Amino acid sequence: MDNKNRFKDILKALRRDKGIGQIELAHKIGYGKSIISTWERGEGVPTMFALIALADYFGVTLDYLVGREI
Repeated sequence: MDNKNRFKDILKALRRDKGIGQIELAHKIGYGKSIISTWERGEGVPTMFALIALADYFGVTLDYLVGREI
């Protein structure tokens, strides 16, 4: 599995574990709902700034978020 697919699966799992929807996550990190959906479908990848916002929000490392340490 490549990192893009790992990322989308990890993002979905983190969001679901926290019990929030895509819209709430988007608001929490300052992005639109459509971009969260795009990332979770594996149709795009976040910028470094978005990755940092996601890692900070979920309390995980960037390595974990992108599937480098599971």
